Amino acid sequence: MDHVRLGRTNLMVSPVGLGCGGNSRLGMRENKDSSIAEGVVKRALDLGINYFDTARVYGTEEVVGKIVHGQRSDVVLSTKTMFRKKNGDYMPAEKLVESLDKSLVRMKTDYVDVFSLHGVTPHDLDYCLTEYVPVLQQQIQLGKIRYLGITESFGQDPTHEMLRKAVPLGCFDVVMVGFNFLNAGARDQVFPDCLRHDVGTQVMHAVRRALSNPAVLMQNIEQLVSTGEIEKGVFSGDDPLKFLTDHPGVKSVVEAAYRYCRYEPGVSLVLTGTGSADHLTSNVKALTAPPLPIELMLELDRVFGKVRSVSGD
Repeated sequence: MDHVRLGRTNLMVSPVGLGCGGNSRLGMRENKDSSIAEGVVKRALDLGINYFDTARVYGTEEVVGKIVHGQRSDVVLSTKTMFRKKNGDYMPAEKLVESLDKSLVRMKTDYVDVFSLHGVTPHDLDYCLTEYVPVLQQQIQLGKIRYLGITESFGQDPTHEMLRKAVPLGCFDVVMVGFNFLNAGARDQVFPDCLRHDVGTQVMHAVRRALSNPAVLMQNIEQLVSTGEIEKGVFSGDDPLKFLTDHPGVKSVVEAAYRYCRYEPGVSLVLTGTGSADHLTSNVKALTAPPLPIELMLELDRVFGKVRSVSGD
C-alpha cells in the first residue's frame, strides 16, 4: 500500500487507518477475549496499514501496543483523551497529562505520534485552547507527543463549526473530521483550510448506520426531505441508492461509500474499524479500489449535496 503525507507532520502514512474504537472497538465491545482484536491488528499490518487510531476510552490501547511493540518505528500511533468529568465539568490539565502517561504505558511506547483532544464541540474550543493546549505543547517539548491533534463531535456538530475555527489557528497539526456522501459538508467547510494550512486529516464516519442499514437510511432521508435538504420526489421506490448499486463498477453501498471519501482532495487517510479480520480485508479492498466513476460522484452530490444536519447515524 502506497503511503501519503500527513500534512505538515511529514509522517508518511497508509491512506487507510485502523480505527480502534467505534461500534466494534476491534471486537472488544462484544467479546472481551483480546485474541480477536489482536488478530484484527495483525491483519492490518499484513495489509500494509501503518496508522492506528485508538483512545483511552476505547479500551484498545493495550491490544495495539502489544501487537505493534516490536515494529514501533514502522507504525504511526494516534491516541486521544477525553477532558470532561462524568458530571460534565472540565478536568484539570494535569489529568490530561496523567491520561497521556497511562496511554504510553498501555501502548508500550515512550511517545505517541499524534495526541488529540477527543470530541471537542464549538462550546469547548476556547477552554481547550486556554487550559489544555499550552500544557500539551509542553509534553511535545518533553518528547512524549510528536504532533497535536483535535477531533470533532460530528453528531453534535454536523456543520463542523469547531473545526472551522480550530484549523486556521495553527496549533493543531492533525484533525479528525466526519465526512461521507450523506453529509459531504467538510468538502467546502474544512478541507480547503486544511490544505491551505497543511493540516493532516483523518476521515471518520465514512460508513455509518445510514449507509449500511437501509431502514436507518430511509429514516434519515425522510428527515432530510422534511427539512428541505433533499428534494421531495427525488427518490422513487424502496431503494433510494439503486442507481448506485446497479452500476457495474460498484459492488455495494459500503464499498462506494469508502471510495467516495478516499480520493477527496484534502483527505490524508480514511479510518475503518471492525471486529473481524476478514471484514477489514474487505474494507481495505474497497478503500484501495479506484475512485468512483464521475457520473456517480455527480449524482450523489446532486442528491445529497445540500445535506448538513445529519452525520449518518
